[in-house]
Amino acid sequence: MIFGKGKMGGPSGRDIAVIDIGSNSVRLVQYRLEDGALWPVFNEKTMAGLGKGAATRATLNPDGVKTALVTLRRFSSLLDAKGVSDRHAVATAAVRECSDGPDFVARAEALTGLKIEVLSGEEEGRLSAMGVVAGVGAGHGVVGDLGGSSLEIARLTGREVGPVFSLPLGPLSVLNGDSEDSKRIRGDIDDGLDAAAAALDGSGPDFYAVGGAWRAFAHLAMALDRYPLTLLHQYALSAQQVARAADFAMAQSEASLNAMPGVSSKRAAMLPYAAQLLKRVVKRGKFKRVIFSANGLREGVAFSRSVAIDQRQDPLLAGAEAMARHAASDPAFGPALAGWLEPVFAGHTSVFDAERDFVLRGAAARLAQLGTRMHPDHRAELTTTETLYAPFGGISHPERAFLALTLHHRYAGKRARPEDCPSRRLLDDAQEEAALQLGYAIRLGGALSGGSAGVLKFFTLSREDGELVLSMQEGREDLVVERPRSRFESLADVLGLKAVLRTDPG
Repeated sequence: MIFGKGKMGGPSGRDIAVIDIGSNSVRLVQYRLEDGALWPVFNEKTMAGLGKGAATRATLNPDGVKTALVTLRRFSSLLDAKGVSDRHAVATAAVRECSDGPDFVARAEALTGLKIEVLSGEEEGRLSAMGVVAGVGAGHGVVGDLGGSSLEIARLTGREVGPVFSLPLGPLSVLNGDSEDSKRIRGDIDDGLDAAAAALDGSGPDFYAVGGAWRAFAHLAMALDRYPLTLLHQYALSAQQVARAADFAMAQSEASLNAMPGVSSKRAAMLPYAAQLLKRVVKRGKFKRVIFSANGLREGVAFSRSVAIDQRQDPLLAGAEAMARHAASDPAFGPALAGWLEPVFAGHTSVFDAERDFVLRGAAARLAQLGTRMHPDHRAELTTTETLYAPFGGISHPERAFLALTLHHRYAGKRARPEDCPSRRLLDDAQEEAALQLGYAIRLGGALSGGSAGVLKFFTLSREDGELVLSMQEGREDLVVERPRSRFESLADVLGLKAVLRTDPG
């Protein structure tokens, strides 16, 4: 992507709704599609338990059927009232495997007017992996989506998905009312994982964990570690950290787990099994890291069913561009600023790696005007918080902390970070210094141009032999008054360079 040529035209303003009829829950997510970014704007679920007892009965849970039908009727009515016509309803393991699944689908369609697609296990796994790609970007390893009745396993190589396996390893299938026989459960898990050897063996370093039970496990691990950023998407654990948290979960009572932050009463009962399964998956696949993804099947459905989404775009840049659009007086300013700053930072010592540094600079520049509509006294605090917790994809937690700290310095200058700023734990000294430098550069660009891409083009910024050079077109000297001059000198200072102003003849 060329940062100087952003595609910030009019907003798409399109809504897409996905209804996921799972073995445990029935959930509606309404998304807003803006500039290629998919933002969740409404999310509601009911723990219907359609698959409860299905492993022995081979039919859907009758109480779950009643609850699911009422829920689906509500969801349909909500979407009617909201005027959302782009709807996609999918059903997974419990409905596809139970003998009365077709009857349930027919009743639900007649009651709601929805068209319900019953996914095969392979299609469910493929769509979940596509959802991870939409929220993470290119990955290398395996996606595992744990539902109530099944575990979908899909290899991920860059943005390519396959092979895919659907395994009967959901808690409703394996526990079958018995959570005490740990030896039998471990054997069932290992036998099931052997069937997915083609996806698991030699796949890559990362396991991308999807599903509510594994999200509860992530919240448990955060609480045990006193983790500073309470955000699940792209939270990462080493194999050793997974093993420690799993051993803790398996040793606790349901009541103890229910008392942990982020663990609901509905998930607490299944958490020891989910922890044991994740530990066995990591061991079987020899994964170095587990990365938790808030994206999965529903996002995969939305992306695969929408021709308006370019699945090759960087999810972080798309998200930053969409988020900043409503604050920026000139939507073209962010992409223009990113390109304007590159001569100063290209070739600079990397603090993540060269490719990631480049993307992060582009995202920070796009967010440069995020605080313009906020009260000046609170811009630094509010933009930092909004950046930390925005539903961006394609960004690790240390990278989030870097972006947030950059926005802090963009508005607060050298003013110290708050004591509870996550950067204090998630960033090293070099990354914090780089955030200060980038924040000052963005601060200069905003002051010099007034947030206008048209004004910014009158100037160039470069570094030459120990000097930071700001060159201006002849006749534009009146734009470099006290504030932009001061910010230029401050940027030169934090870069350890001499500030030099030049006028380029016409």
